[in-house]
Amino acid sequence: MARYEELMGKVAVITGAGRRAGLGEAMAKRLAAEGAKVVITDLGQAQGELLPANAIGGSDEMQQIVDDIHAAGGEAAAFVCNVLNPEDVKAAVDFAITTFGGLDIWVNNAGVGYLMKPILEMEPAEWDTVLNVNLRGTFYGIKYAAAQMVAQGRGGRIINIGSQASKSAFAHASAYTTSKHGMVGLTRVAAQELGEHAINVNTICPNHVTTGLGAWQNSHFSQVTGKGDDKYMQDMKARIPLGRPGLQEDVAKACVFLCSDEAAYITGESMNVSGGEEYH
Repeated sequence: MARYEELMGKVAVITGAGRRAGLGEAMAKRLAAEGAKVVITDLGQAQGELLPANAIGGSDEMQQIVDDIHAAGGEAAAFVCNVLNPEDVKAAVDFAITTFGGLDIWVNNAGVGYLMKPILEMEPAEWDTVLNVNLRGTFYGIKYAAAQMVAQGRGGRIINIGSQASKSAFAHASAYTTSKHGMVGLTRVAAQELGEHAINVNTICPNHVTTGLGAWQNSHFSQVTGKGDDKYMQDMKARIPLGRPGLQEDVAKACVFLCSDEAAYITGESMNVSGGEEYH
């Protein structure tokens, strides 16, 4: 399956990658299939009511994904990391170094996409949770991954996982949309600052993908719009020129491309992976 030989032996860390059928799992497995050594991070256990067990990657799930990669002949390890804690993020960098010998790729995938309410109903703690995980966590990832890449002196790739909401606004998703718009600005600044160190920084902006989180979003917004599940999904497909929602593999393909030599002259971009639904 490997297509990019230059990724052989590279060391990649992916945050928020411990959930089955998630974008993080798909990217981890594809990078491993390309020969990269992958560190899968996630919270490992619930962190209060706003970060419940059904919304995070548990330790057992993380290890299962690692085991899958090993069974397929790849190299991977799991590390519990709360992206809201800068010491945890620095520790994830150190773990990659001690386990696999360095750091070449960092994917900021951890995010909260399930606290969706109208502005008038959004609680400050909910707003803060979304902004902190999606944006502050990405800032920490860029900061500490880039510091290691600069110290190594061989460049690197930082990939931020945005959303169609990085480009377009969605009712009942004020915090999520704001955080993903902010990620675009952060990506552009980081690309400007880190280019002299041969570090490329880009964002991937998928449209809807029916992960575990995506399935919840389908159910939630079908109720909010009053359409019902079938009508909601029919309307979604109708507005996508390629006629289907995104797949986890679509994002994984974009990720390995941006990590490859084929994308060596691409930085500061927020690349739509939306089947033509998003043009901005």
